[in-house]
Amino acid sequence: MEILTYLIPASLLLGGIGLGAFLWAMKTHQFDDPEGDANRILTKDWDDHPKP
Repeated sequence: MEILTYLIPASLLLGGIGLGAFLWAMKTHQFDDPEGDANRILTKDWDDHPKP
């Protein structure tokens, strides 16, 4: 049972880091165009520099 004193804070810390990474991705607009990426892979046009 003594191990729980280490595991619970470690899991809370890792969960907080994951939540922070998700919020950062939302703030920097990483999820703005998921449909465009899905459709772009199916086209035959080759584009070395995709649109931001």
